[in-house]
Amino acid sequence: MSDNRKLYARAAEALGAGALVGIPTETVYGLGADALNPEAVARIFEAKGRPSFDPLIIHVHHGSEVEKYTAVPEGLKDLVHTLASRFWPGPLTLVLPKADIIPDIVTSGLPTVAVRVSAHPAMRGVAKALGRPIAAPSANRFGHISPTSASAVQKELGGSIEMILDAGACSEGLESTIVRPVLDEKGKPSLELLREGPVTREQFRNLVKMVRRKPSCRPVSEESPADAPGQLTSHYAPRKPMLLLEPGANFAPVEGVRYGLLSYEGTSALAREGDWAEVVAMSPGSGRLAEAAVRLFALMRQMDENEAIDVIVAESVPESGLGRAIMDRLRRASAVRE
Repeated sequence: MSDNRKLYARAAEALGAGALVGIPTETVYGLGADALNPEAVARIFEAKGRPSFDPLIIHVHHGSEVEKYTAVPEGLKDLVHTLASRFWPGPLTLVLPKADIIPDIVTSGLPTVAVRVSAHPAMRGVAKALGRPIAAPSANRFGHISPTSASAVQKELGGSIEMILDAGACSEGLESTIVRPVLDEKGKPSLELLREGPVTREQFRNLVKMVRRKPSCRPVSEESPADAPGQLTSHYAPRKPMLLLEPGANFAPVEGVRYGLLSYEGTSALAREGDWAEVVAMSPGSGRLAEAAVRLFALMRQMDENEAIDVIVAESVPESGLGRAIMDRLRRASAVRE
């Protein structure tokens, strides 16, 4: 048995005993528990300080496993198969009707479950060794910056979880795209986009009709849970205040406040001319959205830990393709917290 397989087997053994394990995916590090063990899943909410009305994603090792844990209606099976064939393993999460075997605590009592097959061999390897799905939200304190390295998991949750699988930095850097297959008003298979991510809406357009998500007027609460993970207004946030400069916005510093700039390329007039305690660039000099996505959370964490900074100011990025996902995270990170 290879060293990796031994490590995966050890992590699976820990999960099977009810432990929590930090496991890398290609997007961010996840905080894993045996998804079929309600007591272990409850420990995820406790360790993260995550409200019970925010459902979890379950990870399986292969797309063929999905039918064990979901109850997809006949009219959507072909679409689900198409999406799985095209994007799995990968950073796409499907919200599907759940099978009875999935505990309600995983789904916050909803009739649907969020499921994906990660492209990272560690998450798939551990899930295969366990023989059951792994419930795994991001391995950080609830609402804080998502971890893209084992050291970030240690800083967030060290002492409250039993094991961390260290496989270096994550390759994508942003949480998975979340979609919900639905039947439109004519009964045709369609797709609702619930969370922007590495798989962009442009990649769906030749496969399936995209329908506008129905807006919800209800506040998310214990009685009215979110319909998918990552839906809260304030999320992925540093501990320090963060200000996002939307396109065309001007920055007016307050005297006596020390600012750090999270720049897109690091070459803007704002980056060159401002009086900054620190300037970091998501995509230094090149303006590549994929690079910006990979570096985003690590740079936010770096600035959050810089004692010379009081407030983080973030430049916007072009809002197309992957840029929509980056702007989604920046808006949630800078949202006013209750």
